[in-house]
Amino acid sequence: MVGLIVTLLVTTASMLAISYLPLGIKIRSIDRALIAAAVFGILNALLSQILFVFLAALTLPLMLLTFGLFGFVVRFVVNVLLFGLAAKLVEGFELEGGWSTAALGAAALSIVNAIIYRILPIGG
Repeated sequence: MVGLIVTLLVTTASMLAISYLPLGIKIRSIDRALIAAAVFGILNALLSQILFVFLAALTLPLMLLTFGLFGFVVRFVVNVLLFGLAAKLVEGFELEGGWSTAALGAAALSIVNAIIYRILPIGG
């Protein structure tokens, strides 16, 4: 339970941090960032594996050709889709540039989360 709360707080902090970068991501307030982080986490828990398997099956020839390395691209596309969907679902969490902004936001969220988990003495 503590790990879940820590993950939610780290993702909230990351969402707030990337909203200050010039990426076109706008988050109205801290409570909206908390809700956006929760929605993103729930979407990841419920849909991530389903979307990954579906997209991996569609791109199976590329997965075989690259010995599975294309899986990283598929995982990134899944994160972009879920980041964009979270922005659509949460009022006060907006992407000004559409899917290109969702791609930048998903990448930035992953990087900022990794930095925070690296700095803090917690497991992540």
